[in-house]
Amino acid sequence: MKKKSLLGWLAMLLAGATLSAQDAAVAPPESIVADGVPKIPADLAETAGRYGAYRSAGIADWNPMKREVLIATRFGDTAQLHLVSAPGGARRQLTFFSDAVTTGRFHPNGGDYIVFMKDIGGGEWYQLYRYDLKTGDVSMLTDGKARNLMGPWSTKGDELAYMSTRRTAKDTDLWVMNPADPQTDHLLTKLEGGGWQPLDWSPDDKKILLKEELSINESYLWLVDTTTGEKTSLTPRDVKARISYGEAEFSKDGKGVYATTDKDSEFHRLAYLDFAAKQPRYLTTKIPWDVDGFQLSHDGRRIAFVTNEAGVSVLHVRGGN
Repeated sequence: MKKKSLLGWLAMLLAGATLSAQDAAVAPPESIVADGVPKIPADLAETAGRYGAYRSAGIADWNPMKREVLIATRFGDTAQLHLVSAPGGARRQLTFFSDAVTTGRFHPNGGDYIVFMKDIGGGEWYQLYRYDLKTGDVSMLTDGKARNLMGPWSTKGDELAYMSTRRTAKDTDLWVMNPADPQTDHLLTKLEGGGWQPLDWSPDDKKILLKEELSINESYLWLVDTTTGEKTSLTPRDVKARISYGEAEFSKDGKGVYATTDKDSEFHRLAYLDFAAKQPRYLTTKIPWDVDGFQLSHDGRRIAFVTNEAGVSVLHVRGGN
């Protein structure tokens, strides 16, 4: 038997291969020819199976009104959304689909419903859905055909930005809707290609911060007018060097944007891009490590960020801009 086939068979064993009831041994699938390999007892496969099967849970969102958290965790074949209403409390399953549901967000004004994104049949043609917490009803918000990727809620909390290929089946345009009223769904900005992602709304909801990612080493930030759909470049292309931007969000006063970037550095630093000055101000220059992520406090006076220091995540807190 070839080494590659043997390794593949053993991997299937650990994942829970089919058992032969006649001799209580693991039966290899028909696609693999086992020549000279001794039978593997079923009880050994069952014992090894515990190391190949595991369950994890990830936080999806916090209820804006209650002491309650939305999590995605796996029971059975796919991850689904659950509610946990107290520390150490039981998980109450909300979704029961054959396809995985790993992303969901509460309506920020009242938490009366959840918007989540779900694939159909593994084709990655994601659709957006609304889950009514009072009735348990689920309704599709998108067209059921295009590929849709959920974005952020508006600051006011009545609109949701998302990307969709609905117009051409290949270009990911920027769309906006009020999930409580799907008739409000509308195309805001036509875009070319993929790699686009809405990151944040300005405090007055007049602008959307849009990211264009061409590769892991090259990306750009744009501002989109939420009335006209016009987009303007916030980080012009540098013909001499490729620049990467990671996370980004508006400052609480709306006068600039915080972002992680490797501009003028070998590391991703936390920077503040002032709209008036039009030049970045670097906030973590003295830290020779990548900034993996950050979060502004509600009042904007403090900013927490995490650095990757030799493989260890380190949390820092500093004042805002």
